[in-house]
Amino acid sequence: MGERLRVRVIPNASRDEISGWQESVLKIKLQAVPEGGRANRALCAFLARTLRCARREVRIVSGEKSREKVVEIGVPLPGILRRP
Repeated sequence: MGERLRVRVIPNASRDEISGWQESVLKIKLQAVPEGGRANRALCAFLARTLRCARREVRIVSGEKSREKVVEIGVPLPGILRRP
């Protein structure tokens, strides 16, 4: 079991990026469309690249069909991704 992170996904963005914190939710913009699970796969891949961990270390725990999700990360989160 790893650390959990609440994220709000903004699909159809011009680029993949972390947009910042809004209360205790991390906003992440993704180029992927929210159809057929593409945005979910893009979110996990983006977080794995950003955190420099394996894709299997990142999984969505809840909110697969919602913009707000809880993601479990199997590695320690860097300070910038910790809740404010």
